[in-house]
Amino acid sequence: MSYLYAMSLRPPPKLVPGTTTFRLDDIPLPMVHATHRIIRDCNSEFSSLFGYERAELVDQSFSRLYPKIADFIRTGYMWGTHLSGGKTYYDERIMMSRDGRTFWCSVNGKSRHASDPFADALYCFEPMNRPVSQTMAAITDRQRQILTLIAQGKTSEEIARELGLSRRTIETHRLRLCRIAAVRNSFELVAWFLSQEGARET
Repeated sequence: MSYLYAMSLRPPPKLVPGTTTFRLDDIPLPMVHATHRIIRDCNSEFSSLFGYERAELVDQSFSRLYPKIADFIRTGYMWGTHLSGGKTYYDERIMMSRDGRTFWCSVNGKSRHASDPFADALYCFEPMNRPVSQTMAAITDRQRQILTLIAQGKTSEEIARELGLSRRTIETHRLRLCRIAAVRNSFELVAWFLSQEGARET
């Protein structure tokens, strides 16, 4: 019997609860732990993504990482609605670094508190290769929010339910966005959104 075959027959070693732990800095992705949207800990990948030292972000509100306070409020509304019950939630949004540079970021988060989604949560932030163009800068916060959800493949009905708006309101925003982007339908709107190239905001 070969050594490797004999090894394969052995049962895997039992892990004693509490003996295997990982710090955020052990994770090679921008990770952050927050309570009630206050950063309590983050790894170096997260702090460097935004151009800060870790100590400058700990015990600070996430709001300082958004271009506008309205973005922070609306994102909180969406996540408060969909992150409850220990669920995992995902979105794409525009964030802002310390030097004022804006960039697209995908965010995955999971609450560790069943009844209060912001009481104890983990988030993973990953920068996206999608420029923030001057046209995007001219779009309102609400339109940007809806456009992001459209690009995720969500229907007007799903977006309306997620944002607490009527389907007719979403369709009106969709039509205005098509006019702004000079496209004919939602398929072209998403293609424009994903492939646009322009000057980044500074």
